[in-house]
Amino acid sequence: MTQLRVPGPTPCPPEVLKAGSLQMINHRGSEFHEVITQVTEDMKKVFQTKNDMLLLTGSGTGGLEAAIVNLFSPGDKVLSVSIGVFGDRWANIAKAFGVDVVSLKAEMGKAADPDTLKKALKDNPAVKAVLITHNETSTGVTNDLKTLAKIVKDAGKLLVVDAISSMSSVPLPADEWNCDVVISGSQKGWMVPPGMAFASVSADAWKARAASKMPNFYWDFSRAKKSYDEKKENPWTPAVGIILQLSVSLKMIHKEGLQNVFDRHARCAQAVREGAKKMGLTLFADPKYASNTVTAINTPPELDGKKLRTIMRDEYGVVISGGQQTLDGKIIRVGHLGWINDKDVKEILTAMEKALQKL
Repeated sequence: MTQLRVPGPTPCPPEVLKAGSLQMINHRGSEFHEVITQVTEDMKKVFQTKNDMLLLTGSGTGGLEAAIVNLFSPGDKVLSVSIGVFGDRWANIAKAFGVDVVSLKAEMGKAADPDTLKKALKDNPAVKAVLITHNETSTGVTNDLKTLAKIVKDAGKLLVVDAISSMSSVPLPADEWNCDVVISGSQKGWMVPPGMAFASVSADAWKARAASKMPNFYWDFSRAKKSYDEKKENPWTPAVGIILQLSVSLKMIHKEGLQNVFDRHARCAQAVREGAKKMGLTLFADPKYASNTVTAINTPPELDGKKLRTIMRDEYGVVISGGQQTLDGKIIRVGHLGWINDKDVKEILTAMEKALQKL
């Protein structure tokens, strides 16, 4: 069987796949009401929040757009903290809707610097909110969100977090760190297919929603909250199959225990990093902020990274990713999030070593 080890979508356990093959149920019926209630409450436990939890049908990028069109008005100023391709994408989404974006970019492979963030907020007092990517899959870097969050909240700003590739895999206690909106996506550590985005929304975020003059309809947080609170439904037809699958994957997460899930991801990530170094490869990300969900590995000048990935895929059944945009051809990326264990990591490293030998 092929091992899909890209940063997402990720492999799905057999139990989850089975749930996705069930016959459709009425998304306005009592059976669905029970399922979505259970999924919503189980999701809150993973987010570690008592805030409203919204289940949106769409990709993670849709969730990021939803945050923009619900919290801001055209002309509002926001600070975008970017450490890679997906941080840049979020800033571009905001710009597309007329938001005045102040960009704070870190060097590729580095995390956002707290002192630089503090200065940027001081220099831009009109900033209403800060957009931060918790885990950047294009570079294999995880921001020190706890420290950054305190700086943002001490400055009295809204904190909006892209946790698409971190939530459910690495610690992110949304309430403890005072995150106002946290977005995640189903195809990452949640062990289900693409198609759902999740958002936790704080009381302060709802105040921003009430003041927002941005046009929206499908992504309207208020409609989603009203529909769930009054009927235990989505305002629009949801991805019923994925919600059924989430009801299974969330049970698996809670059965394993959230801290055990975090520990497993840390262990697998460390094994990938150490394995790559033993093969003579170097890591792209700052070791202090290396991600526990994806490892970026430098491609030596004499090595054709595309050929390496092709051999791993075609001869050993392991699929990994290359670099994106300016990092194309410069790095390879190994996803190790969601449904992964020590045996899987061993197979990944064995395939990589054999492919390197062939090259």
